[in-house]
Parts: sequence; C-alpha cells; structure tokens
Amino acid sequence: MKLKFTKMHGAGNDFVVIDAINQHIDLTPAQWRRLADRRFGVGADQMLVVEKPQASGVDFRYRIYNADGGEVEQCGNGARAFVKFVTDKGLTNKRAIKVETMAGVIEPTLESDGRITVDMGAPILEPERVPFDAKGLRGNVEGNDTLWPLDINGKTTWFSVVSMGNPHAVQVVDNADSAAVELDGPAIELHPRFPKRVNAGFMQIVDRHQIKLRVFERGAGETLACGTGACAAVVAGIRRGLLDTPVKVSTRGGDLSIAWEGEGAPVRLTGPAVSVFEGEIEI
Repeated sequence: MKLKFTKMHGAGNDFVVIDAINQHIDLTPAQWRRLADRRFGVGADQMLVVEKPQASGVDFRYRIYNADGGEVEQCGNGARAFVKFVTDKGLTNKRAIKVETMAGVIEPTLESDGRITVDMGAPILEPERVPFDAKGLRGNVEGNDTLWPLDINGKTTWFSVVSMGNPHAVQVVDNADSAAVELDGPAIELHPRFPKRVNAGFMQIVDRHQIKLRVFERGAGETLACGTGACAAVVAGIRRGLLDTPVKVSTRGGDLSIAWEGEGAPVRLTGPAVSVFEGEIEI
C-alpha cells in the first residue's frame, strides 16, 4: 500500500508523522522498522500516528512507535510535532488541544512565537511505578531524591529514576560531550532492574538554570534531543537541589525549556517543531 507521511523534527529528534484519520494504517513491527530505516526507508527516531480519539473530551489520539518497531507510551518532542502537524493539516483550529496517549492525556499549546508548550503531567517518582526494581538496594538520599546504585560495565553508577509516562534513569556527568553514552547507554537501557527497559539520561549541570543533556533512548539509540528525557532530567536535578525552575536544556539538536514547580505539579516542556518534507512511500 502507499502511505502518505510528513517528515518532521523537534530539536533534531526526527519523526515520520502519519494521518490515520484520513487513511487506513495497520502496519507490522517490521514495516515500522522499514519506515524508520535511514537507508531503506524514510528515516526517523520515532513514527507518530494521528488518530481519532477513543476517550470522550479529547481532540485526538496519539500513538508512538520507536525505530525498533515497538509502541511506546510517550514522546515530548513528538507531542510538539503532533500539534504542528494537526494545525498545518487543518485537522484543528484550536491553539490548545487535548491528546490521548498510552500514558494518559497531555495538553499541548501552540504559542504566539511558533513554539509549542506541552503540559506533560506530573512526574511519577515511586520506583515501583517507573517501573524500577529497587529490592535489595540501599539508596542514597540527596535533597528530596533518592539515588540508586547500579553496576554498569563494571562500575557503580548512581541514578535518579523518574517516569514521564515512560521510564528514565538520569545520572549527572562532568562533561556531557565526552560521556560514555554509546558504551553505557545500551547497558542501562537493558538493565534487569528496569522490567520495561529504560531511557538513559546523561546530564551535565551548567548552572542552576541550564543543563547539557544527552539521552540514549530505548528502542532508538542516542537521539539529538529527547523531550521526556529533558523533563526527567530537570525533575531529578530540582529534586536533588541542583537546579531551579525554569531550566534551559541544551541538547545536540537544540534548546528546550522545562518548568516544574515541584511535587505534584505538572512538567511543562516548550520548544520548536519543524516540518521538513511531505512524501509517499510504498509499504
């Protein structure tokens, strides 16, 4: 079948976005992997699917497939691309919409300067809900956070664990540019303490309102930016007493802005979304 799509990115985190309201979509994991392949397909970190809502009181349903073909719960940069897509395609004339995801309802807003702010909801901080198996581990309390020790490639590394609808393990590094992302990222992603795998964040503190961040995403590898990873890193940094809201998150693909007022409050993610090209591919 022929599949129409739009190639988009948010701070370099790139997507194939598909309108499943006006065309029928039923792809296998192998077909999703083909789409994501940068040599034999279109190329993307994630594929985003726009559907009619299933729940009442929301505008759209939003589904996310990683480059490995697996469906995942949440994608912050993708949520911004989603808003630009449905606006550009005339699927809505609202500047603020409610979107149903596997992780719950999110509320993105198109700002007057063209950037998009997403209310990502409150972070999940209980280890068992991330999910993270902390049984038998002795955590180290820092500020309002608990750091957990894991053996990664023969060395003990201390992590904050946070869920933004998807699981994250965040560590502080001296230099994000030279961090062992490609070496340690896969070992963290597949660590048996994370039953659903995990996104691995490598955060360098620049000052109390800025960090540098690299993220090795489960099912995608290192991406140029990760919206939920930026949210998780800022939450961890604020809880540890290292950061104050709002925080500028500098990624390899561009800058994001994260605001979080503390326990129980939603995390707000602001950044760009760009359409690159339209296309059609035979699947």
